[in-house]
Amino acid sequence: MKKICCLTALLTAGLAVAKDEPKISFASTEVGPGIYMLAGQGGFTGGNLGLLTGDDGVVLIDDSMPQYLDIMNQAIKGLTDHNIDFLINTHVHGDHTGNNAAFGEQKTHIVAHENLRRHMVDKGVQSAEGMVPAPKAALPVITFAEQMTFHFNGQPAKAIHVPAAHTDGDAIIHFSSANVIHAGDVFFNGLFPYIDLDSGGSVDGYIHAQMKIISLSDDDTKIIPGHGPLASKQDLQKAVDMLIDAKNIISKHIENGLTVEQILEARPLQKYHDDWNWGFITTERMTKQMFNGLSAKSKHSHDGHDHSH
Repeated sequence: MKKICCLTALLTAGLAVAKDEPKISFASTEVGPGIYMLAGQGGFTGGNLGLLTGDDGVVLIDDSMPQYLDIMNQAIKGLTDHNIDFLINTHVHGDHTGNNAAFGEQKTHIVAHENLRRHMVDKGVQSAEGMVPAPKAALPVITFAEQMTFHFNGQPAKAIHVPAAHTDGDAIIHFSSANVIHAGDVFFNGLFPYIDLDSGGSVDGYIHAQMKIISLSDDDTKIIPGHGPLASKQDLQKAVDMLIDAKNIISKHIENGLTVEQILEARPLQKYHDDWNWGFITTERMTKQMFNGLSAKSKHSHDGHDHSH
């Protein structure tokens, strides 16, 4: 049975109990020449990491949470002797950006979509005490609007913005020669996704982002999801099919005038419960976030004006 520790701990930046620390490690899988997926083992360490190694430069994709910095660095040192030259953040959440300040202080160049930097400047970053102002070292120093390409080690890596998906600052990273894609949190493999409506995410944008990755993939593509095991195009197709179906189901209930309570009572996504439900996004929470996302869209489509006062 698929289990992932509850993401609530990540969102409140809860610190791991010290006695649990020795169990945590990062397992590395080579997904292309000099390209690795690093996945936390023994507990929730944040999102899956990507690493491009070689003499030209080392690029890290996402960076876990502060309490796992040393363990993560040990895993990286097992794959390369070089320092990290560039760190790409796939989105703003603390389980993907938690060690930005540590890398920034080491003069690693942090790269992200411009909306991610704006979120950090305007809203701060997550800490054990809640949201705090972002240290200067944690901020991206290179930002892009649509896409940018890294040319290192014979493995071009293109960071591509996918709008209003998991958040409004998501980037997927496509290693075209190696046929590898790091999807960030626009893909939870085998799990209901988290669509952060409060940070500019949307149901349609999430679906479009997944379709974008599918358009860049073939049957041999290795896809590193934000959470869950290494995936294939077929795994992602299953996820987007589920999401499109869930959208259609919840949309019909909304069109019929049902309240969120009535929809929850009807348990419209029950057929997906056994395969997709997990600790953070339960079937009930999936139903609620779909209702909230689709209701907001429905309001905007019925009139072009915001009537809130």
